[in-house]
Amino acid sequence: MAVSAPTTTRVVVDELLRRIGEGDPERIAELYAERGDWRLDWPESEHGRTATPWIRHRSTRADAAAHYRELAEHHVPGAGATEIERILIDGDDAVVFGEIRQTARPTGHAYRARFALHLTVERGLVTRHHVYEDSLAVAQAFDTEGPGEDH
Repeated sequence: MAVSAPTTTRVVVDELLRRIGEGDPERIAELYAERGDWRLDWPESEHGRTATPWIRHRSTRADAAAHYRELAEHHVPGAGATEIERILIDGDDAVVFGEIRQTARPTGHAYRARFALHLTVERGLVTRHHVYEDSLAVAQAFDTEGPGEDH
């Protein structure tokens, strides 16, 4: 998606979600600015854990591609889905609400995690990506010590 003319927030968000659904990290990352603000609402002490290395703050387009690669590497292919329930747009900002259903590759545990994704789009590219999700459900699914039954 070349960004030459002004692009609406809704168009960029829809395209981002479509590309995430397709699963190509490089194509997804094309929609992120070279530098951005990427935050995850997880306790700092839990960022970058061995079991969930994709969970950490990021700041570049290359980081965005790495996030989607790491996410794919740690989940069972074809054993997940994302349901988008609502997208709210306010100028350059968008909030996406939904639920992720995945299966952790190392444990085989399925999980569901509700989420809100706050995006900011400037000049046709995502400059803010803040995720608020059910981190307990994700952590439990990757816990090799716990039960992990479809949280």
